[in-house]
Amino acid sequence: MREDHSQQTLSTHILKKEEIGTVIEVLASLGITKIRFTGGEPLLRKDIVELVALAKNTPGIDKVSLTTNGLLLDRCLGKLADAGLDAINFSIDTLKSTRYQAITRRNEFERARNNLSMLVELKFMTVKVNAVMMRGINSDEIPDFVELARESPITVRFLELQPFDDHQIWRTGKFFSAEKIQEELLKLFPGMETKTGKSTEFFSFSLPSHQGSVAVIPAFTRNFCSSCNRIRITSDGKVISCLYDKEGFNLLPALQAGSAREALAELFRNAVDRKPEDGKHAARNKFRSSMSEIGG
Repeated sequence: MREDHSQQTLSTHILKKEEIGTVIEVLASLGITKIRFTGGEPLLRKDIVELVALAKNTPGIDKVSLTTNGLLLDRCLGKLADAGLDAINFSIDTLKSTRYQAITRRNEFERARNNLSMLVELKFMTVKVNAVMMRGINSDEIPDFVELARESPITVRFLELQPFDDHQIWRTGKFFSAEKIQEELLKLFPGMETKTGKSTEFFSFSLPSHQGSVAVIPAFTRNFCSSCNRIRITSDGKVISCLYDKEGFNLLPALQAGSAREALAELFRNAVDRKPEDGKHAARNKFRSSMSEIGG
């Protein structure tokens, strides 16, 4: 986000714990088995531990995960683990202090780095480190990120930049494609071996001397639409079935009115029915200006 990003998209109503619980129950009844708390920054919610426990204890939900920038992780990691959290994605785009401050505009690198070290020491939780690669900004740090996977069974994931960055760098030649990331990885680590990854981890590799693995996420150049089964619920109650969709469905009125579970389920069915076969093509290059508009 720019410092002067418009505040007009911010909602005055943020979903309450009980409303989120209702949403999770309905989604579980429709066959959803995995819940991810993402953002923005989910650890800003004071009830995040309760929400994780609520989701984990919902019949039908098998896995609960969380994506975080890690700054507040030292406050609640133990409680999150006790609540049943299965996995954490730790988002950090540089392992250099000065760059971290330039990217985040906050002097919090040491805290983030220490919390990352604390996290990777956990042996009972799935840990992934997400780094958005940008040419000339952090693309020279690929070896440093790969090193994180040497002694710990984590997955280091290199992501392509998506066109939702408030027009800061998308059109400035800083885009670093999955193909280029792979080329750099193979040049630096010729002993890498291809392995089978998740559907989003289209390119996944292991290294003989590393306990962990490496993945490349072609977030923009590859089309996952045909296999996408995800929906996003924003903090103010909108259902977003595709990141390229600017509209979505407003779930909040039905939640506040105490609508029957079946009425809520029908809203979700309609949202899934609207998922485009090709989101990028359907958007006609008219992308939302910032991921912050839908919570991250």
